[in-house]
Amino acid sequence: MANQLGVLNALDAAKTQWYHFTAIVIVGMGFFTDTYDLFSISLITKLLGPIYYFDALSEKPGTLPPRIVAAVNGVAFCGTLAGQHFFGWLGDKLG
Repeated sequence: MANQLGVLNALDAAKTQWYHFTAIVIVGMGFFTDTYDLFSISLITKLLGPIYYFDALSEKPGTLPPRIVAAVNGVAFCGTLAGQHFFGWLGDKLG
């Protein structure tokens, strides 16, 4: 506990350096690329419909069934959560 307080006090007393701005830019890039990934998954599901579920006789040819859309979105969000946890842990261990 005493060691943790010493580290926290050292962080509070440290001056802002170029390293801090670099870390902010890197974290921001990761955040925005992750956001783009989650945004684009809805567009990807629209593109998968005409490729894999085209049926000219149906009411809506080329649309994914709702359960498939939910599965693709769920896998994307679970993968994002698992990736954030894994790479966060890896950053704590190696960074």
